[in-house]
Amino acid sequence: MSDLPVSPPPAAPRLQLFGITKAYPGVVANKDISLSVQPGEIHAVLGENGAGKSTLMKIIYGAVKPDAGRVSMDGRDVVVRNPHEARVLGISMVFQHFSLFDTLTVAENVWLGLDKKLSLAEVSSRITQTTQAYGLQLDPARPVHTLGVGERQRVEIVRALLGNPRLLILDEPTSVLTPQAVENLFVTLRRLAEQGCSILYISHKLHEIRALCSACTVLRAGQVTGVCDPRQESNASLSRLMIGAEPPALEHREVKTGAIVLDVKRLDLSSTDQFGVDLRQVALNVRAGEVVGIAGVSGNGQKELLYALSGEDTRAPGGTIAVKGHDAGNLGPRHRRALGLHFVPEERLGRGAVPSLSLARNLMLTRKESVGKGGWLNGARLQAQAGGIITRYKVKAGGPQAMARSLSGGNLQKFIMGREMDAQPELLIVSQPTWGVDVGAASQIRGELLKLRDAGCAVLVVSEELEELFEICDRLYVMAKGQLSPSLPRAEATTELVGQWMSGLWAGAAEGSVA
Repeated sequence: MSDLPVSPPPAAPRLQLFGITKAYPGVVANKDISLSVQPGEIHAVLGENGAGKSTLMKIIYGAVKPDAGRVSMDGRDVVVRNPHEARVLGISMVFQHFSLFDTLTVAENVWLGLDKKLSLAEVSSRITQTTQAYGLQLDPARPVHTLGVGERQRVEIVRALLGNPRLLILDEPTSVLTPQAVENLFVTLRRLAEQGCSILYISHKLHEIRALCSACTVLRAGQVTGVCDPRQESNASLSRLMIGAEPPALEHREVKTGAIVLDVKRLDLSSTDQFGVDLRQVALNVRAGEVVGIAGVSGNGQKELLYALSGEDTRAPGGTIAVKGHDAGNLGPRHRRALGLHFVPEERLGRGAVPSLSLARNLMLTRKESVGKGGWLNGARLQAQAGGIITRYKVKAGGPQAMARSLSGGNLQKFIMGREMDAQPELLIVSQPTWGVDVGAASQIRGELLKLRDAGCAVLVVSEELEELFEICDRLYVMAKGQLSPSLPRAEATTELVGQWMSGLWAGAAEGSVA
């Protein structure tokens, strides 16, 4: 009989999927998917828009019921019938499309997913501790309807972390963060993994996946096409696995700029929301034939500025906002469109598109070419317009009659961007143009923005993706606490400098501007 020590049996995978299949009318979202995640592993799920990633995550979280297949946690088969049962099993998820109640506060939304033995005051205290530890700015008492998209995503992240998960699912979690905050979040995620928490990580930022994850499952058209260690791959090789090719390189050639199309001078504007951010002495301009970017962490006045620029807020004092030389501060969206201004908001469903309307009907929100004399609608022309956008921008949808809510987030974003860019605007203002969009589609959208710029359009892009701003902008500003930094030429912009300015640390910033 041997006296050699017996090695303990290897731990069962934290999560295993076997043959997961889910079909909807006209489309198979997941087909025979198998996946294994080890305890303490940070595992990426990579795929282009419409590849089936979100459906698969919702099945794991109990929000969607699979047609076939089984799920195992720690070597034991489980049936997850709803998100509550998932949370009992130790599964937390941060959705790309939020699951929050607008009329409740941050603390109340978080409280809904936690043990009801905790009081609301205790939950508020834990939120404050967590946000301070992870560098996430949130006021527990603030109603969710007053938050921007980025701030709502922070609520989802904090809610997931407070659940002490054994399996944490993150869908595009870093789009709201400064580069420094991303690094802090990565430190936190690595610490969670060291403590045994498994993490499923979805992101279209390939450099994040390579820096953070030790395993990667690639989906294409609802099927697994490969499993790899992303640390051994390049961005180009991951792109090939995901979309079958590398995204084309952008051509950012020098173009002579023209006249000032958008001119904002000393704009002071108090927020109509008690939790909003007042605009203070905001000054910027955008010329024909240039792309100007605004960087910053969500919740620093971007929402208020975009409302004022788009015409949703018409309280701007006279002489503070001019479009093509016309005083536009008191004009609504329709009159600004008559001046050539088109706008893409950050919220896809509800503001960018009406969920219950078809894609063709959603065209009519900002496009009137199909309305003839006497107000008669030319249905054939409307269908053709929508079909052309679907084809040009490679939108995965069931045709022009598909409901907006039936599209994945990335595909709806492509359609909305296509709708506004196809209108041949003279001034295009875009918020988060490629949020949740895969690398191939993001490259296409950025390329189309540069084509507009080369054709003489003035383009203003508000984005929390620094890499995106560096790639397409000629100049950029940084926003912090309702103030705008000086203009910064792209050639002089660095991640470190812009990251500092995101905290209000530029020369001449008013005291108290630290975000």
